[in-house]
Amino acid sequence: MEKSQRPALSVVVIGRNEGDRLVKCLESVLASHRFSAVPPEIIYVDSNSSDGSPERAAALGVRVIPVQPQRPSAALGRNAGWRVAQADTLLFLDGDTLLHPDFISHALTALHDPQVAVVWGHRRELHPEQSLYNRVLDLDWVYPAGESEFCGGDALVRKSVLEQVGGFSEDLIAGEEPELCQRIRAAGYKILHIDQPMTKHDLAITSWQAYWRRAFRAGYAYAEVSQRLAGSTFPLWQSDCRRNARHSLVLIGIAVATVAAVVMLQSLLPLCAMFGLYMGLSLRSAFRAKWKQASPSTLLLYGIHSHIQQIPISVGQLSYWWDRWRQQRRFLIEYK
Repeated sequence: MEKSQRPALSVVVIGRNEGDRLVKCLESVLASHRFSAVPPEIIYVDSNSSDGSPERAAALGVRVIPVQPQRPSAALGRNAGWRVAQADTLLFLDGDTLLHPDFISHALTALHDPQVAVVWGHRRELHPEQSLYNRVLDLDWVYPAGESEFCGGDALVRKSVLEQVGGFSEDLIAGEEPELCQRIRAAGYKILHIDQPMTKHDLAITSWQAYWRRAFRAGYAYAEVSQRLAGSTFPLWQSDCRRNARHSLVLIGIAVATVAAVVMLQSLLPLCAMFGLYMGLSLRSAFRAKWKQASPSTLLLYGIHSHIQQIPISVGQLSYWWDRWRQQRRFLIEYK
């Protein structure tokens, strides 16, 4: 195809059993270009869904690429999409997001700088009122604008840079975007986070089990990516992993010591002291996060979350090391 005939933008959406969320995602992409002279190319990569997602995407006129790997991963889906994309500029989206209609124009403007390879904006939760988990995890998406170390799953990327660095690492089951970004930075490019709304995300976490598995997955990714990038030009999450290990050990140690003190003293005063200490730590974390502009009650919940999540994160890290010692590869870690 001649360059003049190529679309200016290719949108790569990945998904697995997203159902109605996928349809709404694709409709948001179509709506954002309803009055454009040149429509974008839209590619949906489906990772072996069993809910009819490929058929629903095809009904919207979207190009569907099915992948049926033995070990599904977001990286594999994104690679399958961008490698067949026709445009020089790519927009990656997860199938459980809604695209903001103004993001692409702002991101393309930021991409005028030849040193910028990746542009991303604000991802926020679609239904923070659905559960306490959604409410606090919504703040996890809030990052300061400016040059950043990495991006998330939604981002505008130069295809030429992806070709240069080899794309996403398909053997990672999580953390593939931050790992890719370090290779992009090592090639001399920048990752830019702009102060613009980008997507609404449907996290749909309504249970403790889902919350635990998401944090577990994050811990697994921290350990795997930090080890892969150790000694590289741009190492990532080295100090985070050590800090998490110390943090979780202190929290567990305080709890164990408190239980022992309650039994030995036959008093609930140690339990009250532990509760006061934990609340003090949570209030301090809430104060530090006040720049995220949430309500006081949400900030308090976020402060509590900042400490509670350390335990499943550390379990995820330990699981990575256990798998590595056994020389085994873990399957996809899903929390929905």
